[in-house]
Amino acid sequence: MSSEVLAQPDALQVHASDSVAVALRALPAGERVRVGSAEVVLTHDIAQGHKLALRDHAPAEPVIKYGLQIGRATQAIAAGEHVHVHNLATALDGECVYARRPDVRAIRKPASTTGPIWQGYRRTDGRAATRNEIWVLPTVGCVGLTAEHVARAAQERHAALIASGRIDGIVAFAHPHGCSQLGDDLAGTRALLAGLAANPNAAGVLLLGLGCESNQLADLMSSIPQASRAKVRTLSSQGAGDELAEAASLVDDMVVEAAQARREDLPLSALVAGLKCGGSDGFSGLTANPLLGRFSDRLAAAGGIPVLTEIPEIFGAEDALLGRAADEPTFEAAASLINRFKRYYLDQGLPVSENPSPGNIAGGITTLEEKSAGAVQKAGSATLTSVLAYGEQALEPGLALLEAPGNDAVSSTALAAAGATLILFTTGRGTPLGFPAPTIKVASNRRLAEAKPHWMDFDASCALEEGPAAADDLFLDAVLAIASGRKTASERSGQRAIAIWKKGVTL
Repeated sequence: MSSEVLAQPDALQVHASDSVAVALRALPAGERVRVGSAEVVLTHDIAQGHKLALRDHAPAEPVIKYGLQIGRATQAIAAGEHVHVHNLATALDGECVYARRPDVRAIRKPASTTGPIWQGYRRTDGRAATRNEIWVLPTVGCVGLTAEHVARAAQERHAALIASGRIDGIVAFAHPHGCSQLGDDLAGTRALLAGLAANPNAAGVLLLGLGCESNQLADLMSSIPQASRAKVRTLSSQGAGDELAEAASLVDDMVVEAAQARREDLPLSALVAGLKCGGSDGFSGLTANPLLGRFSDRLAAAGGIPVLTEIPEIFGAEDALLGRAADEPTFEAAASLINRFKRYYLDQGLPVSENPSPGNIAGGITTLEEKSAGAVQKAGSATLTSVLAYGEQALEPGLALLEAPGNDAVSSTALAAAGATLILFTTGRGTPLGFPAPTIKVASNRRLAEAKPHWMDFDASCALEEGPAAADDLFLDAVLAIASGRKTASERSGQRAIAIWKKGVTL
């Protein structure tokens, strides 16, 4: 599957074998449209981002986009007809038995550790940070508002240091969990918070507990990787006298220490970039996601770490990813993770194809296979070198596959907990929300970028208008500038939050 696409005046055929094309503008019924060597007369109005048939399809015949099957026709479809939910359906079922078929085109090892330079912070464990912040993480929802109060007051006390750039901010990330949880559900909350505490962007971390919660401070502290524990302070609110005063003192000490850090020249290989798509439309797989894929290839080739997640949004396109596994154990781990997620759906009595969302459908995406085929392009063609459990750290150069669902907040938080110091977030619909790591919002279409400049950081429609190479250069410049300290839209607006994957019962 190629991520290189060529703009056409009216519609785009992504791959030479595709049986459908994507309307680049709203097209009226009766219009004659030329796409490559094909010419069709539209039998229906086609909205921007939606699909039109390039040839006739018989009932049950596969419909092809990105060079992949995205479902089967549910009725006869004539050339020039609108192809969408009324005549196209998923062909996905349940768990699969996967056979490893290595993709020899995948990058097999870092090609170079030289390349673009950015300005970041080198931590004592050798990892690099794009921000120099203090994070307040509550162990339990009962002290979530207290954590926010502590961070807000400290932000005001240290406003001068923040304004001078000596530190980048003091932020609390509240959540409703940490008590009345059992077994794997509690373990997941603990692993997620431990991973966040280890993120290099947090120069110092205050773990603020209540005291009687299931997620005890000592257990959480022991879950944090050894190399990251020195920067962490703990406080039990029930065990303190004036918890606000004691928390303030701990934060102030960490601020003084963090203010000694300085940005320095760092290579591209020092970046860990989370890959995320939210609110996709018909252009996401044509502009924004391939843009991230080409960046991911460049990052992996330099020895950096792109991290792909949203496992349910791989269903239907997993063979393209599994073929790039570095070895048999990595292949088996990835295949097992994908099937576990399918079983997670089936055990709840839900089909594995319970996607796309209403917003996706309105934007032109019809089936999960179509959404997945566009979504996996974020990972480019880099070798899959590691498979990570929820809350586990990404440390090995090359593409990592992380266990997390598709939900924007849950998966983006998981990326930060895996060590992502940037999150590259594509969208065709838009969202104001950002996450612990700087979240670079990439618009798939010009209309969104122009309508929501206070949400979006980059307009990927330039990949169609100016060509992929020009778009890649502009995007690399934007990523490096943000890694070096330029604020994202969500940082400027204070839109940063976390969400924890709640899988079990609540007592």
